[in-house]
Amino acid sequence: MNIVEISKVLSNETRVRILKWLKEPELNFPPHQDIDHFDDGVCVGYIQDKTALSQSTISTYLNSMQQAQLVIPTRHGKWTYYKRNEEVIKSYVKALKEEL
Repeated sequence: MNIVEISKVLSNETRVRILKWLKEPELNFPPHQDIDHFDDGVCVGYIQDKTALSQSTISTYLNSMQQAQLVIPTRHGKWTYYKRNEEVIKSYVKALKEEL
Protein backbone atom coordinates (compact mmCIF):
# COMPACT_ATOMS: atom_id res chain seq x y z
CA MET A 1 0.00 0.00 0.00
CA ASN A 2 1.43 3.32 -1.10
CA ILE A 3 0.00 6.37 0.69
CA VAL A 4 1.15 8.81 -1.99
CA GLU A 5 -0.29 6.79 -4.89
CA ILE A 6 -3.61 6.27 -3.13
CA SER A 7 -3.75 9.97 -2.25
CA LYS A 8 -3.21 10.85 -5.92
CA VAL A 9 -6.12 8.63 -6.91
CA LEU A 10 -8.29 10.16 -4.20
CA SER A 11 -7.48 13.70 -5.36
CA ASN A 12 -10.28 13.35 -7.93
CA GLU A 13 -13.80 14.08 -6.70
CA THR A 14 -15.48 11.57 -9.02
CA ARG A 15 -13.21 8.74 -7.92
CA VAL A 16 -13.98 9.57 -4.27
CA ARG A 17 -17.71 9.56 -5.08
CA ILE A 18 -17.38 6.16 -6.77
CA LEU A 19 -15.77 4.74 -3.62
CA LYS A 20 -18.56 6.24 -1.52
CA TRP A 21 -21.22 4.73 -3.77
CA LEU A 22 -19.50 1.34 -3.72
CA LYS A 23 -19.57 1.36 0.08
CA GLU A 24 -23.34 0.73 -0.08
CA PRO A 25 -24.04 -0.39 -3.65
CA GLU A 26 -27.59 -1.56 -2.95
CA LEU A 27 -28.52 2.02 -1.98
CA ASN A 28 -26.70 3.71 -4.85
CA PHE A 29 -27.23 1.48 -7.88
CA PRO A 30 -30.18 -0.35 -9.45
CA PRO A 31 -30.35 -4.16 -9.12
CA HIS A 32 -28.27 -6.01 -11.68
CA GLN A 33 -30.18 -7.68 -14.47
CA ASP A 34 -27.98 -10.77 -14.77
CA ILE A 35 -27.14 -11.42 -11.08
CA ASP A 36 -29.24 -10.76 -8.02
CA HIS A 37 -26.55 -9.52 -5.62
CA PHE A 38 -23.69 -7.05 -5.26
CA ASP A 39 -21.21 -9.57 -3.82
CA ASP A 40 -18.80 -8.97 -6.71
CA GLY A 41 -19.50 -5.25 -6.86
CA VAL A 42 -21.16 -3.05 -9.43
CA CYS A 43 -21.08 -3.30 -13.21
CA VAL A 44 -19.01 -0.61 -14.93
CA GLY A 45 -22.06 0.43 -16.96
CA TYR A 46 -23.98 1.38 -13.80
CA ILE A 47 -21.02 3.37 -12.50
CA GLN A 48 -20.76 5.15 -15.85
CA ASP A 49 -24.48 5.92 -15.90
CA LYS A 50 -24.37 7.39 -12.39
CA THR A 51 -21.39 9.62 -13.16
CA ALA A 52 -22.69 10.66 -16.59
CA LEU A 53 -19.10 10.52 -17.86
CA SER A 54 -17.80 8.70 -20.91
CA GLN A 55 -16.98 5.01 -20.85
CA SER A 56 -13.31 5.75 -21.53
CA THR A 57 -13.11 8.23 -18.64
CA ILE A 58 -14.70 5.78 -16.21
CA SER A 59 -12.44 2.98 -17.42
CA THR A 60 -9.40 5.21 -16.83
CA TYR A 61 -10.65 6.13 -13.36
CA LEU A 62 -11.38 2.53 -12.39
CA ASN A 63 -8.03 1.40 -13.78
CA SER A 64 -6.18 3.93 -11.62
CA MET A 65 -8.27 2.87 -8.61
CA GLN A 66 -7.42 -0.76 -9.36
CA GLN A 67 -3.70 0.04 -9.71
CA ALA A 68 -3.84 1.67 -6.26
CA GLN A 69 -5.65 -1.47 -5.02
CA LEU A 70 -8.68 0.55 -3.87
CA VAL A 71 -11.08 -1.62 -5.90
CA ILE A 72 -11.25 -5.28 -6.83
CA PRO A 73 -12.47 -6.23 -10.33
CA THR A 74 -14.41 -9.40 -11.07
CA ARG A 75 -15.34 -10.56 -14.57
CA HIS A 76 -18.77 -11.97 -15.38
CA GLY A 77 -18.72 -12.87 -19.04
CA LYS A 78 -17.99 -9.68 -20.95
CA TRP A 79 -18.76 -7.42 -17.98
CA THR A 80 -16.46 -6.28 -15.20
CA TYR A 81 -17.80 -5.58 -11.72
CA TYR A 82 -15.96 -3.50 -9.14
CA LYS A 83 -16.12 -3.52 -5.36
CA ARG A 84 -14.15 -1.69 -2.71
CA ASN A 85 -11.00 -3.26 -1.29
CA GLU A 86 -11.87 -2.68 2.35
CA GLU A 87 -8.53 -3.99 3.65
CA VAL A 88 -6.52 -1.46 1.65
CA ILE A 89 -8.88 1.39 2.51
CA LYS A 90 -8.61 0.59 6.23
CA SER A 91 -4.82 0.31 5.99
CA TYR A 92 -4.65 3.65 4.18
CA VAL A 93 -6.74 5.42 6.84
CA LYS A 94 -4.68 3.83 9.60
CA ALA A 95 -1.41 4.85 7.94
CA LEU A 96 -2.64 8.43 7.57
CA LYS A 97 -3.51 8.57 11.26
CA GLU A 98 -0.17 7.14 12.31
CA GLU A 99 2.11 8.98 9.89
CA LEU A 100 0.48 12.40 9.81
